[in-house]
Amino acid sequence: MTTAVQPLGALAAQAWADLGGSAADLDLVRTTPAPLPSRLRVGPLCLDAVGVASLAAQLCAADRSGRPARPLQVDGVVVAASAGSERVFRLDGAAPAAFAPLSGFWPTADGWVRTHGNYPHHAARLRSLLGLADTAGPDQLRAALAGRRAHEVEEAAAGVGALVVAVRTPEQWAAHPQQHAVAELPLISHDVLAQAPARPWAPHATAPLDGVRVLDLTRVIAGPVAGRDLALMGAQVLRVDPPAPAEIAWQHLDTGQDKHSAVVDLHRDPEVLAELLDDADVVLTGYRPGSLDRFGLSPEALARRYPGIVVGRVSAWGTVGPWAQRRGFDSLVQAVCGIAVTESPDGVVPGALPVQALDHASGHLLAAGVATALRERARTGGSRAVSVALARTALALQQLGPGTPSSAVPDDLPSVGAGRIRCAPPVLAHEGAPRDYARLGSPWGADPPRWW
Repeated sequence: MTTAVQPLGALAAQAWADLGGSAADLDLVRTTPAPLPSRLRVGPLCLDAVGVASLAAQLCAADRSGRPARPLQVDGVVVAASAGSERVFRLDGAAPAAFAPLSGFWPTADGWVRTHGNYPHHAARLRSLLGLADTAGPDQLRAALAGRRAHEVEEAAAGVGALVVAVRTPEQWAAHPQQHAVAELPLISHDVLAQAPARPWAPHATAPLDGVRVLDLTRVIAGPVAGRDLALMGAQVLRVDPPAPAEIAWQHLDTGQDKHSAVVDLHRDPEVLAELLDDADVVLTGYRPGSLDRFGLSPEALARRYPGIVVGRVSAWGTVGPWAQRRGFDSLVQAVCGIAVTESPDGVVPGALPVQALDHASGHLLAAGVATALRERARTGGSRAVSVALARTALALQQLGPGTPSSAVPDDLPSVGAGRIRCAPPVLAHEGAPRDYARLGSPWGADPPRWW
């Protein structure tokens, strides 16, 4: 049976327009369907995000080679494997546990909440919020939440850095002030921070971003996916984390392919960060907006000190609005914005998308924005900022309309790797894009904090 080949869709057109791209460029990309059945159009969301990232890489390569960009095709089955990477990933033959015991949906006195306790410090804050013992498990959590009101717990959690949100319907979220703020944002924000001389591409490139150095200061999924995309485009990508809390081992490896990984204490060793920034072209951040400003990592401070820098940012709730400073993850955004209600299997218990699509799509969109910003920097100069928000990606998904929840995600998705690590294959489709990884990932913090 012949697999249908399709053009990119409405989300790609929106993202590409946000980046100032020509609509004619989108005609270079074709896709095959991604088997991601859902009540929302998750497959088209992920296909369009990967397609835009691949297109951005293709145009960088064309600029560097001096020849027209060639057509490309995104493989929907590989997209499904990448977006559902936790289904494919194996470490020493074992499948990961995507969520810890205190992460999930819980009934309250007046509705439902979703919690996130994957990291030990988040689980500790959650127990403390509810007055539970340090060893309390799911049963005690369920009992503590059963008599509480969902929105009251949500507000109390935000005040102490715990991760609990009230499950809302799409209509309830549409009336919320944060959604009003998010709806005013572009899908991808791309701004010139300051004037700076153009930085022409280095000659003799073997990949679209050959010679580009990316300092990846992100965690979990969306930011690391963007960093991995840039590595697949040929950039040197160094992920830098604080020494505590330690990253979840499998989660780090699942998005760490083709990167190096170092640990730096920014409080004690700020000079290490300064040395890395001296030679960086791109800085990616994925913490709450403003939380890294004290280290001189605000976009404005970076532009003043490092003319020509490109700053890529991903956040849960966006950079404006009353929730801009709140913590968040893909699963929490799904719960808040009404996706969990839409995906409910029985109309009572909240549900979830078949994959962490907001994270993965946002990561690919951020990579597309960064590659486009580097292309514009080579042409006209400037220090630039690119940003995406999971809540804005969620809105775009909801605007795509209903999907087809007729079947499950296939069990036989493709993978690469041998020995200790098996993972989803590289997903980008620009000309010369690797079909396998040069390295399956450094263990967390295993590399020195320097460029290579």
